[in-house]
Amino acid sequence: MYQVIARKYRPQSFGELIGQEHVRTTLENAIAQQRIAHGYIFSGQRGTGKTTVARILARCLNCIQGPTATPCGVCASCQEITGGNALDVIEIDAASNRGINEMRELRENIRYRPARDRYKVFIIDEAHQITNEAFNALLKTLEEPPEWVVFVLCTTEVHKIPTTIASRCQQFSFRSVDFEEVVKRMAEICAQEGVQADPEVLSVLAQVGEGSVRDSLSALDQAIACCGSKLDATEVRGLLGLFSLDSLHEVTKALSADDSRRMLDLVLELDRNGRNLQHFCRELARYFRNLLVAKLAGANTPLIAASPREQERLAEIAAGFSEEDLTRYLQLTLDLFKDLQFSLQPRLHLEIGLLRLVQAGRLLPIEEALASLGGAGNPSPPKPSAPKKPAPPAAPPPAPVQSSGDAPWRDRLHATLLELGMQFTADAVEHSTVTEAKGELHFTTPEEFKLAMNEKDILKAVQKIAGRPMRIKITLGTPQPGPTAAVAPPADDVSERALAHPEVRRFQETFPDAQVRVVRNLKE
Repeated sequence: MYQVIARKYRPQSFGELIGQEHVRTTLENAIAQQRIAHGYIFSGQRGTGKTTVARILARCLNCIQGPTATPCGVCASCQEITGGNALDVIEIDAASNRGINEMRELRENIRYRPARDRYKVFIIDEAHQITNEAFNALLKTLEEPPEWVVFVLCTTEVHKIPTTIASRCQQFSFRSVDFEEVVKRMAEICAQEGVQADPEVLSVLAQVGEGSVRDSLSALDQAIACCGSKLDATEVRGLLGLFSLDSLHEVTKALSADDSRRMLDLVLELDRNGRNLQHFCRELARYFRNLLVAKLAGANTPLIAASPREQERLAEIAAGFSEEDLTRYLQLTLDLFKDLQFSLQPRLHLEIGLLRLVQAGRLLPIEEALASLGGAGNPSPPKPSAPKKPAPPAAPPPAPVQSSGDAPWRDRLHATLLELGMQFTADAVEHSTVTEAKGELHFTTPEEFKLAMNEKDILKAVQKIAGRPMRIKITLGTPQPGPTAAVAPPADDVSERALAHPEVRRFQETFPDAQVRVVRNLKE
């Protein structure tokens, strides 16, 4: 009967184990010094060797030559553990044996000595799924087990193990296996299986595993079943639903050319070919991440899980973008991927997301915008003021009486209202008298301009001029002349000169919602 590659080439000793040097070294030293603990917790992502190391540990403890770090592999104990039928090595799937009754049976079994071997080893897989009640039933036994019992709890979610259990065990965290080590291991297996696979194919298979040796070997098995004894990178990508670097590069080509239409054509092609749009977005996020890393670290870096040829290509593409742009693209793609997970119209969301990438590339950095205000660049021309509406010739309104405290505020309000496009309110203010007293602006407006005096427009203009809100009062009637010498000035000379400065005006035109809150005289 055929045996899958992941099981056929499963390590049987510490020497065959790839990665996890910190775990291997500690366990080998513990066995050599006869410092064997009664409980271990092996945690880490899937496919990194937790259960495999637990079985190797059981062989080391029960080998006829043991306890030894190098089991013989030929004695009855070693062969039975390898075959999975050893009486004294009990493997329990906690996903289906998680209740208190199963733990009570386990506790009863612990009382009896091993049938033949030196230790009775209990390997509990997916240990985090055991219920709290079952853990409590096992607690006392795990704390003071018989001398012939060793527990090994394997889990992918160590944070779900109660602290009362974890504190009674030695904990080992299994790391994801390095990309180069996975590629090297698959190359050795392909050589033994008589399969031709170039570095690009092995790189694709290693990327699928994402640090999991078992996942990568399962993908290798699937590729051999599809392609035979000679693996082709294009066929393997199509089989596994992956996207080539060339297809992902179409996105960056569209970004470089500022071509929104090209993005829509790309989505159309993906939809016609039946490709998974969410999967494409995930691959695109990884692609932008790799471009960003290549931009920062250059080619041939261990931070990118790709073949040397692909890394050089990524570095060439990344050279056409800034670090800020790539960071922005990556964040937008991650947000898009999150939206696609709950989208009822994935094509629409993908189209919008890719168009946002194009629009994000058009954004001007804040440093350049500020530099252009200072004359370092080519500032955008100021917005033209709206033409002033002429007064009706038939019934000209009475000219307002001007005084020393009236003109400054009125003129500045009139200019600001025109700049904001509020033509009718500007005309009404122009024919009114404006005085200020105790932080309040008082308008006296002719009856003809009653409807044009929009209080909201005036408040907005006052906020822009003064940099703070002010109360206003509007009175209808004919403006009357009067002494205004006692009226407080509309603003101090420093504030007027600062707000009238050309650079400040250009800044306000570039950022219409900006507010000048405080003006300080640096000479004081």
